[in-house]
Amino acid sequence: MLKLGYKASAEQFGPSELLRYGVLAEQNGFNSVFTSDHLQPWRHDGGHAPAALPWLGALGASTERIILGTSVLTPTYRYHPGVIAQAFATLGCLYPGRVVLGVGSGEAMNEKPLGIEWPEQKERFARLKESVELIQTLWTQERVDYQGTYYSVERATIYDRPETPVPIYIAGAGPAATRLAGRVAQGWITTSGKGRELYVDTLIPALEDGIGKAGRADADVDRLLEVKVSFDHDRQKALEATQFWGALALKPEEKTGVEDPVEMQRLADALPVERTASRFIVSTDVEEHVARIREYVDMGFTHLVFHAPGPDQERFLKLYGDEVLPALRQLG
Repeated sequence: MLKLGYKASAEQFGPSELLRYGVLAEQNGFNSVFTSDHLQPWRHDGGHAPAALPWLGALGASTERIILGTSVLTPTYRYHPGVIAQAFATLGCLYPGRVVLGVGSGEAMNEKPLGIEWPEQKERFARLKESVELIQTLWTQERVDYQGTYYSVERATIYDRPETPVPIYIAGAGPAATRLAGRVAQGWITTSGKGRELYVDTLIPALEDGIGKAGRADADVDRLLEVKVSFDHDRQKALEATQFWGALALKPEEKTGVEDPVEMQRLADALPVERTASRFIVSTDVEEHVARIREYVDMGFTHLVFHAPGPDQERFLKLYGDEVLPALRQLG
C-alpha cells in the first residue's frame, strides 16, 4: 500500500505549533509524520530549529497511529551513535511499530556552529556507515564491544529495547549512500524536484544493486520520497509560498561553503519566485497535481512525504486531506 506522509518543517515552525500540525496530519488522514533535526534553520528571520528527539516523544504521546521519524538526523557528530541507539530504542518502546530512525551524512550548517571540524564527503559517508552498523549492533546484542575507525564502545548495553528494532532509513542523494540503504537499511530517503534521469538512471539502479548484493527482496526496503508541493486554489499564493524555502533552489555552487543562516537567507531572498518555485510541484488542479506525483509512484516510490512551504499549514493539511490524498490513494 502506498504510504502518504507529512513533513513537519522544523526549520519553519516552533515546537508547539509544529506539534499541533503533526496532530492535525493524523486527523486529516496522513499515515506518517517526519521531521528534520536541524541545529540551524535555512534562514535566520522567521527560522526555527526545535530538537527532534523531545519533539518526537511529544508527537507520539499526542497521536495514536501515525508513523513518526526523522528525515533526517545525523548520528555522527553532534550525537554519538550509542546515544541515538538509546534514544530511538526508548521511543520504540513507548510507541511500538510507529518509530523510524532516518539518518544522513549531515550538513555543515548543523555541525560547524558547535566547533566541529567538517571533513570531506568520503569521511562523512564512512562515519555514517559505521554509525549505522554500531546502532544496529547495540539493538541486537546484549553486551557490545565495538572498535571502529571512528567510534568505539566497551561492554555497552541498551537495556530498554522494543521487541522489534526500530527501522533505519538512510538518506541518499547520490549512488553510494543509496546503495548502502539497499544493503543494510529498511528504507531509503531522497527528495523530489530533480531531473528524472537522476532517479531512473542513477539512484534507483544503485538501490537495487545494494538490495541484490545483500540477497534481499525489493519489498525489504521502503522507498521514501520527500515530495515538495505547493497546492492552493490560488496559483499566485501557491507560487509565493515557496519563497520561504528559496535556499532549496540555490545551485550547489551558489551555496557551497555557506553555513550561516543569515547568509543563506540573503542568497535565497535574491532569487525570483520562478526560481524558488522550481523545486516544488506548484498546482491549483487536483488532477494535474496527482498526475505529476504519479510519475514518482511509477518509478517505484512506496512512501511519499509531502512538504508544503506555506505559512498556513493547517489550511494545507485540510485541503490536501480532503482533495488530494483520496486521489493519491487510488494510485496505491
